[in-house]
Amino acid sequence: MSISHDTHGQQGHRPALLGALRRVLRPLVRLLIAQGITYPALSTLLKSIYVESAEEDFRIEGKAQTDSRISLLTGVHRKDVRRLGDDAQRALEAMPTTVSLGAQLVARWTGDRRYLDGRGKPLALPRLARDGGDASFEALVTGVSKDIRSRAVLDEWLRLGVVHLDSDDRVCLRSDAFVATEGFEEKAFYLGHNLHDHLAAAVHNVLGGQPAFLERSVHYDALSMESIDRLRATAAEEGMNVLKGLNREAMRLEQRDSERADAKQRFTFGIYFYAEATRAPDDEAKP
Repeated sequence: MSISHDTHGQQGHRPALLGALRRVLRPLVRLLIAQGITYPALSTLLKSIYVESAEEDFRIEGKAQTDSRISLLTGVHRKDVRRLGDDAQRALEAMPTTVSLGAQLVARWTGDRRYLDGRGKPLALPRLARDGGDASFEALVTGVSKDIRSRAVLDEWLRLGVVHLDSDDRVCLRSDAFVATEGFEEKAFYLGHNLHDHLAAAVHNVLGGQPAFLERSVHYDALSMESIDRLRATAAEEGMNVLKGLNREAMRLEQRDSERADAKQRFTFGIYFYAEATRAPDDEAKP
């Protein structure tokens, strides 16, 4: 058994950091190759991110950030710094409409008692308010946005596999979280959002930021596939219970903070489960 500790307290030596980066980047490179994104394309993107980070995160108080200093910090040639700095439009993460609205709808569906059964599970909702009143899918959508028709949301969610219709024509949530089974843009958004926040928490801790963020895991390496399947189910059930409880608390606090001028903070709390065959010791050095 191994329980990882919060990644903070000491700044790792460069070889250790490069080894960690190699491990972090491996699945990302697999995704890039699978999607036809070549190394030159990634190199160009990385160059712009280096310049952006140096410009925003490494300023000296009271002094203007110069192209020469950015070049010194990043190793990017000064002429490229100027070119990238003059770019008005940067490639920022864009939240697809189906995600921004969908996340709010599912948060309410899984956190508001009007839409839950006695065990706290999301109810199957009648499609129209005339059939279900306040506890209908139409009322759920209208309560979050009056600009989008519930039929349009339903059609899109059926396409994405987020919901299905039962024999009584009620809308049933397929998962206790917004997980699109078909839409690539939605999956890509959550890839960027979730991994950014997880990695940002770990980097904050490695650099000694205080207070440290929660960033822990449990991992074993000598289990059968039967045991993995059992642990996967346990993690899903218990993890979702934690997420739903935190969702209800966050919803309550957001309503309480709605009139506060300092209500400008966001947070992410997530769970994940991953399993694969254990590598032999000799395989660890192989790419």
